[in-house]
Amino acid sequence: MEPTGLLRIAVEVLDRIRVPYAVVGSLASGAWGEPRVTLDVDIVIQLTQIDVAVLCAAFPEEEFYVSRSAIDEAVRTQGQFNVLQLTTGMKIDFMVIGFEGWPAEQMRRRRPTRLLEEREVLAASPEDVILGKLIYFKEGRSPKHLRDMASILNERKDRLDSDYIVRWATTLGVLAEWEELHQRMATGDFTVV
Repeated sequence: MEPTGLLRIAVEVLDRIRVPYAVVGSLASGAWGEPRVTLDVDIVIQLTQIDVAVLCAAFPEEEFYVSRSAIDEAVRTQGQFNVLQLTTGMKIDFMVIGFEGWPAEQMRRRRPTRLLEEREVLAASPEDVILGKLIYFKEGRSPKHLRDMASILNERKDRLDSDYIVRWATTLGVLAEWEELHQRMATGDFTVV
């Protein structure tokens, strides 16, 4: 199964149980920039404790591994959990986000995007994908995040709201990484030491 097949399953579940979501990660960055190969699906969701049992039941246990305790912990801490498809070993990474600040803005700004052949799904805006990638770059220094962000900047050029990115990058503590991205784009150096 391709990641898009897993994405289809995930968004059908989220739509059916009415959990707000936005596709993020490399699928979203590929929608706004240059697509790249990925083996998982990354989705931010606004999940409450009330919805946990319904979400668990929506992924049949003969097809998926879902840890109820991992979901409970992710809801409590606004953390991450995954759903593993048993036949393929592919996974959906769900990041539970809050209802205020940047997470609320990210959900408000999500856009219907043609990530599936037969339908649009809700994806984070290009600016919010960049902000998420800045956070992950700061945490792990992976050059793939730099390349993803650069491809969005190259593809979207003057259509990005740079003021929005700078405002939230400042608030989220990733303004230095935003500036580093621009320096690296100027020199074409995406190697990370």
